[in-house]
Order: sequence, then structure tokens, then C-alpha cells
Amino acid sequence: MSQVPDTRRLVLTHVVLVVLLAASIVAAFTLGRVDLEPAGSVRDLILSLRGARMSGAFLAGAALATGGVVVQGLFRNPLASPSILGTTAGASFGGQLALVVTQLVGIRVATPELLLPFGCLVGALLSLVVLLVFVRRSTDRLTLLLVGFIFGSLFLSLGGLMTSIAQERWELGRAVVAFALGSLGGVGMRQVLFALPLVLTAFVAAMLWARPLDLLLSGEREATSLGVEVHRVRRWCIVWVSALVAAAVSLAGSIAFVGLVAPHALRPFVGESHRRLLPAAALAGGTFVIACDVIARSLPGQGEVPLGVVTGLIGAPVFLVLLYRGRRKALDG
Repeated sequence: MSQVPDTRRLVLTHVVLVVLLAASIVAAFTLGRVDLEPAGSVRDLILSLRGARMSGAFLAGAALATGGVVVQGLFRNPLASPSILGTTAGASFGGQLALVVTQLVGIRVATPELLLPFGCLVGALLSLVVLLVFVRRSTDRLTLLLVGFIFGSLFLSLGGLMTSIAQERWELGRAVVAFALGSLGGVGMRQVLFALPLVLTAFVAAMLWARPLDLLLSGEREATSLGVEVHRVRRWCIVWVSALVAAAVSLAGSIAFVGLVAPHALRPFVGESHRRLLPAAALAGGTFVIACDVIARSLPGQGEVPLGVVTGLIGAPVFLVLLYRGRRKALDG
């Protein structure tokens, strides 16, 4: 295919993504159970709350989608997701631990609005340090995969322990369960400003590492022969993915399929180049989470449907369709 159609398709893809993002932003401000008719300060308060929530949703989705692109390039597998490294479970456990310790023990190391993000960051850093210690001298992808899986399971079990302990208090138990299932209900501008530097720094770093990741797609030996320090690329990619996951979990809790579906859906349109795929996936991931959040607070019921439930109900069928179409195309080709 010539370069002109490729460029047109790339531009068209970004135009569609921007239009979808704009539509989701409008929906985020206008749809939902809260009436937007009150005038004056009440209306401004509602708009500011929804603005913070929408910003948090976009940052969380963009972070997970960016992390998905990096992990899939690192493992040369389009079916990989950021949770494969165990940092998602680590960040989730850190947030649950922060909620439980501050409520039951009364220990506070940050302002109330930043307790949860701080805990998520500490949990993600803990899982990152453990992962790097175990794979510091290994370049084997299988070792990295197994260590991530084992510690991810460990942190999930510890998170379950925190949920069990939290049941001593009804409100605390409810908050921990809501966080574990994914929610943007408590997001304010302080949480957004806490996560923004992490997401921006990790995204820029991922863009700078785009060419080594492209070369890794051809295999580690080929990449090494072309001057890529595979172990160094892998180590730093793990660091940036951990930062992205910490930011996303601190905002939205544990939400599934975002880092898996967004990159997988866009590859047929933007190609395998990470320099093209990363911005498109970030836009798609942010738009997807905003749309899912609108659905979560618009569905009928006594309370708000957990965000992670909505992303799973939508993301799983979409991913199966994408997987089926990709398999059919490969067989036909």
C-alpha cells in the first residue's frame, strides 16, 4: 500500500477518535442522574465535579491504553495487558491498605484526598521493586511473565484480606469494595493533579522508547544486533508501565480490558509503529473510560454501577469480536 493512503487512514483515524472524545465529553457533562438545571454556584459545583470526574476518566483510560501498548510491544504479544506485570494488583492492594489503615488505625501520611493515590503509588512501587529484583539479571520474557503472575496473585490475595478486614465497618467495607470494582465517584481535582505528572512523564518516556520497541517486534536477537540494549529497554518499560498503572488505579480503581482492547482495535488502522500507536491508543482508552463512566452512572438502580463492571461487560465482547476477526483474516490470508 502506498504512503498516501496510509497517511490518510492515519489522519482519518485520529479525526474519528477526536470526534468520539468530544461526544463522550458532552455526554459526561449532560447525562446522568444529577439534574444540571440549578443555577448559580450549585450548577458550577456540579460542572466542576463532573469536569474532575471526566478528566480522571480520561487520564485513567489513556494511562492503561498506553501501558497496554508498551507491554504488548515488550512481550511481542497483542494479547498482553498491563496487569500481566502484577503492578495493577500491587497498586490496588496499596489503595485498599491505605483505606483500611487510615480508618482502623488512624495513621495518616497525606491529606484525605491524597491518601488513596498515595497508597496506590506505594503499592505499585513495591510490586515494581520486587519485580526488578527478581529479573534484574534475566532477559528471559518467560521469567518476567511468571514473576509478574505470581506476585499479581499474591497482591490480589492481600487485597482480598484487606476487603475482609474492612467488613468490620460498613462504610469502610463499602468503600474498599467499590474501589476494588472500579469507581470514579470520589475523584476530585487533587487526585487528577496527583496523577497527571505520572501519566505525562510515562507517556513521553514511552514515545522516546518507541523505536527500540519497534525493533523488539522483530525479535530480541535482531534488536540486539541493531544496537538495542534489550535488558535496559525492558527494565525502563516496566518502570513506565508501573507509573501508568499507579496513576490509573489511583483514579479509577481496578478496571479491566482498557489496556487490552484499545491497542488491539487500533492496530489495523494505524499499524504496528509505536510512535503512531501510542497517541491513538491514549485517545481511544481515555474516550472508552469516559463513555463507560457515563453508562455506569446512567443505568437504572439504587446505586452507581461499578466502573470495572461496565468496562468488563463492554470490553470482553468487543475483544472477542476483534480476536475472531483477526483470526479469520489471518486464516484467509
